[in-house]
Amino acid sequence: MAHILIVDDSPTEVLLFQQIMQTLGHETVVAHDGEDAERILTDYVPDLVLLDVVMPKKDGYQVCRTIKENPSLKQAKIIFVSTRNQESDRYWGMKQGADAYFGKPFDVSELVDKVNELLGLKAGR
Repeated sequence: MAHILIVDDSPTEVLLFQQIMQTLGHETVVAHDGEDAERILTDYVPDLVLLDVVMPKKDGYQVCRTIKENPSLKQAKIIFVSTRNQESDRYWGMKQGADAYFGKPFDVSELVDKVNELLGLKAGR
């Protein structure tokens, strides 16, 4: 079981991510904006972060940099899942330290495969 932090300001997206991750047997914690995520990360060390880019207070790029600059968190894998879907958005997300970038809408099976890959799990777990 992995520890997954879901950071998204859309309740619908949060519910979808929770259902997917819990079906895979992972524990989930939710933050609804960048500042909330940074508060949670003071006490919670996730294995993986599903991170939106466009959020109130602090955007996903800022949160990604915060995670990657923190020695106790930088091993966490980060997957951006965002409506910002241009090649420049993907480039910038990867430059901030993300391990993967998915545009919304996304293919659930591709996301599951990437989560399993980043967590070192075999497909169809």
